[in-house]
Amino acid sequence: MRITDVRINGIKNPVGFIYDQLLCSWCVKETPDRKQAMAVIEVSDSETFETILYKKEGKDLKQSGERLEFNLRPRTTYYYRISVTGDAGDRADSGTYQFETGKMDEEWNAEWISTAREDTFHPVFVKKFTVSNQVKRARLYITGVGLFEAFLNGKKIGQEYLAPYVNNYEQGIQVITFLLDEFAEKENALEIMLGKGWYMGLFGLELRKENFGNRMAAIAELHLEYADGSRDCICTDGSWTYRGSDVEDSGIYDGEICNKLLWEGKDHREKAAEVLLQPELEEGTRNLNKNHLMDRISLPVIVKEELKVKEIIHTPAGETILDMGQNFTGYMEFEADLPKGTKVVLDFGEILQEGNFYNKNYRDAKSQFVYISDGMKETVRPHFTFFGFRYVRVTGWPGELSATDFTGKVVYTDIERTGYLETSDEKVNRLYENTVWGLKSNFLDMPTDCPQRSERLGWTGDAQVFAPTACYHMDTRAFFHKFVKDLRDEQKVLDGGVPNYIPNLGHKNDVGSVWGDVATLLPNTLFQYYGDPGEMEYSYPLMKEWVDYIDRKDGERGRRYLFDFGFTFGDWLALDGPTPTSFKGNTDDGYISSVYYYRSVQIVKEMSERLGKEEEAFRYRQLEEQIGQAIFREFFTPSGRLAIDTQAAYVIALKFGVYIDRDRTIEQFRNRLQKDCNQIKCGFVGAPMLCTVLAEAGLYELAYDFLLKEGYPSWLYSVNLGATTIWERWNSVMPDGTISDTGMNSLNHYAYGSVMEFVYGYVAGIRPLEPGFKKAVIAPHPDVRLHFVNCVYRSVNGTYACSWKIEKDGEFKVHIEIPFDCEAEVELPEYEGGKMTLSAGTYDFAYEPEKDFRKPYHKGTTLARIAADDRAMGILGRYAPAIAGIAAFGDAEMGANTLEQISFKEYLPFEPEQLKTAIDQISGINVMEG
Repeated sequence: MRITDVRINGIKNPVGFIYDQLLCSWCVKETPDRKQAMAVIEVSDSETFETILYKKEGKDLKQSGERLEFNLRPRTTYYYRISVTGDAGDRADSGTYQFETGKMDEEWNAEWISTAREDTFHPVFVKKFTVSNQVKRARLYITGVGLFEAFLNGKKIGQEYLAPYVNNYEQGIQVITFLLDEFAEKENALEIMLGKGWYMGLFGLELRKENFGNRMAAIAELHLEYADGSRDCICTDGSWTYRGSDVEDSGIYDGEICNKLLWEGKDHREKAAEVLLQPELEEGTRNLNKNHLMDRISLPVIVKEELKVKEIIHTPAGETILDMGQNFTGYMEFEADLPKGTKVVLDFGEILQEGNFYNKNYRDAKSQFVYISDGMKETVRPHFTFFGFRYVRVTGWPGELSATDFTGKVVYTDIERTGYLETSDEKVNRLYENTVWGLKSNFLDMPTDCPQRSERLGWTGDAQVFAPTACYHMDTRAFFHKFVKDLRDEQKVLDGGVPNYIPNLGHKNDVGSVWGDVATLLPNTLFQYYGDPGEMEYSYPLMKEWVDYIDRKDGERGRRYLFDFGFTFGDWLALDGPTPTSFKGNTDDGYISSVYYYRSVQIVKEMSERLGKEEEAFRYRQLEEQIGQAIFREFFTPSGRLAIDTQAAYVIALKFGVYIDRDRTIEQFRNRLQKDCNQIKCGFVGAPMLCTVLAEAGLYELAYDFLLKEGYPSWLYSVNLGATTIWERWNSVMPDGTISDTGMNSLNHYAYGSVMEFVYGYVAGIRPLEPGFKKAVIAPHPDVRLHFVNCVYRSVNGTYACSWKIEKDGEFKVHIEIPFDCEAEVELPEYEGGKMTLSAGTYDFAYEPEKDFRKPYHKGTTLARIAADDRAMGILGRYAPAIAGIAAFGDAEMGANTLEQISFKEYLPFEPEQLKTAIDQISGINVMEG
């Protein structure tokens, strides 16, 4: 037995975080035991556990997260360990882990320091000090606005990049805690380098500067504990000095200029830092109130991966371009040994046009890194910006470039991969990787819409639809915890409304459905995947006040129990709008908003019940019923037919259970899809859930049809055009390689990557049956178009696996893994043994399925699918040549018909008995022969 994945609040050995709750989690591996008989958690403030501050034990301690309850002290390291005993006597100890508090509510001795007001350059603050004793423990508590990097004796402290990240500066600025336990020198210099960042650089849709303040500033306390028991504190104050850095300018959108000759021939002496006295804070520094300082909530943003240059391209326009082979977020680092005065310019782009560099789709983002050499050999990187890119245009490099001089640094929040998936289809595998890279590219402290253009905002609708897939891909507990706080902070200002994006500069009352419903749907997703009631308690005010906001607005206009007022994006970027270039689809906005309102109220009702809030549960139960009745009156016919006949309308009705007759609604949905020639017409509302809803309705073959379709519009269309991330639009790039639009066109948007929820949950068949995957469903749904699928998901309760393969002889093999102290309802396809409930362990099945998966065709197969198989077309041509001709012609409308539907079209030139013979023979085709 081995204990792994030990975490506090989803974080390994967290330091300096806010601990709204203390949730200890772990997993157990490598044991024949199936159930937990006993678990013990012990906490001490000593690594030797001489004193036990807290102990919790019992059979039912939850490995997905057990709450620890004791009082925490500021600036204290706590040590904890876990032991687990299995039902057959196997036992393991975790070893020692730790977590550490920050300053908490402790008063600050340090002061905010800045430059003189006339010195608007990027500063470096310096404090020299002497250490005359052996340092036993050292901690640096520090923050800066907009961004900071700290150095001790010339060496960067920590690995974090872009700290202290995205803050709600009006309410709180995060303090980062660094462990500094090694002081090799008696004479030391502590330096703090500052950049503009989100705080005062160009940012937001309105492209304004100084959104939160107009002066870069820092505050820090270095606490030293010596071996003899004495203590010291180095604080930012008037004794610090500053000078200008080599950063000439920086910004999230524009990039950075590193000018090593910036101060040549200029006055560059160190000056005394200016203390920003708290009572005297003025416009531009008002947010630098020490009461705003808070321990961190953001996970570190670090360099998570490195990419080598794939190719150096010399373009028709005479440019030199580095192709990284992958669209990603981060920066380029390079080795510089250049003549003094050399100016190297790096421009970043996602795509080439006519073989040349292109980044007009970045809108107003300059997205450029400039380096001016002083002739010294060094490793060069930016400090206070990031780029979204695949291609880098290099200008000004003397001589020939060497690919080995440049390295791509992939930057995103330090979250861990939990999902792994592989299929027999390389295009599906590439699509899967594209969705993972979309997450990596946009999970940089907040879930952004895109990482490249002059936007990079936390759009709530994108995060809402992608959250289930994100929770399969990565452990997002702590990441989304911060996002929930950001949403809640803004909601308080908007009196219950939830903005379409954050930071919501100027607190605009831009509130709408689907996007605002992130307030309920995201916490609900987190509960389903991680099962933490404490997180639900934390999120409950956000959820409750969102539905109360809608209810209040509805009451103000005369209550109708419909959310059919105010602005909404609706089914954004759908393809069934009034024109081919319309932003919104044809699905009625009031219907979409009301259905989401219904689902949000339902979720709040369910959470009220779970949290024991009976009075509120009763209220929301009544509201749920009233909204449902209003929707049925307004949008359904008396006979139970849904009156909004669009793909998105059916998707959300079926997903959220808003129907009078489910079977009839499913049939309407199938008919609508066929009228649309089985082409995707829905946008941000419908498409992310399309395949999942089809699977939930039992239409697995049709879901596979959409997943595997390659022509426009489809998921594999972008793969065929070389995409390495997910696009914002279905046709972001045209078939000839030209970008379709520059005004709103990102090649790194993750929303449509939500299709992977279907692949994890129904193709591989792993999905939660109880919150946190304490109990799971394992029910794969194979399709011979994928000969095999391998899937592993590391849930908070342990690792589930499901791999299946269709053998050439027809045998179906399945490998299943269920983690310790968990169980799964296993339903194997076409298996005579039926549904099974299995406990922890590894299981392998090999059987002859009741239906031969190698023979995929039947009377319900579409003509379009038949047209893609030469053998099937040969049979059809033999018995029904006119139908074969129609199929070969590729008419989309006819191709959406099934063979059975064709047989009822008596106006077509075929002999019914001959077509029936063709269908029978086609149904016998073994596609794995030959």
